[in-house]
Amino acid sequence: MTGDPLVTELDGADQDAFTGRLGALYEHSPWIAAAAWQRGPFTDRRSIHDAMQAVVLGTSLDRQFALIHAHPDLAGRLARSGTLENHSTGEQSGLGLDRLSDAEYERFDQFNTAYRARFGFPFIIAARAHTRESVLAAFVQRLGNSLEQERGTALNEIGKIAWFRLQDLA
Repeated sequence: MTGDPLVTELDGADQDAFTGRLGALYEHSPWIAAAAWQRGPFTDRRSIHDAMQAVVLGTSLDRQFALIHAHPDLAGRLARSGTLENHSTGEQSGLGLDRLSDAEYERFDQFNTAYRARFGFPFIIAARAHTRESVLAAFVQRLGNSLEQERGTALNEIGKIAWFRLQDLA
C-alpha cells in the first residue's frame, strides 16, 4: 500500500474512473490511460507513468503520430488566441509564451513553420523543463534530426509533459 492518496484512489478505481482521472495527461488521448489501467495495480506515480508511457511506445505508428498531432504549436495561433487546453495554457504561460512581443511571436512562428514543413507534425517540448532560449536552441538542434529520431524525441517529450501533469494532480 502506498502513502500517496492518488495512487490509492487509482488502484481502487475501475477503468472508467481511472481514465476519467488521468485521461488528460496525454493531450486529447484518454485511450492511453484506459489501456494503462490494465497494467495495475501501481506502487507509485512513477509506475503509473511508466505504464502509460509503455502504452504510447507499444502502440502503432499511426496512433503515435496521432498523439503527436494532438499537441499544439508552441506560442502558436491557439496560444495567441487563448484557446489552448488548460494544461497547455499553463505550461506555455510558465515560459511567458503567452506574453511574447510581435517579433518574438514571429520568430516562434518561423520555427514552427520550418519544423512542420520538415516533419509534418508540431514541435513538442516539455516547456516546464526549459527557458525560452533553450526552447529556441532545441528548435535549431532538432531541425537537423531524421524523422525517426524526431518521432522518438517527440514521444519522449510527451512522456515528460505527462509526468509533470501527473505530479500536479492532488
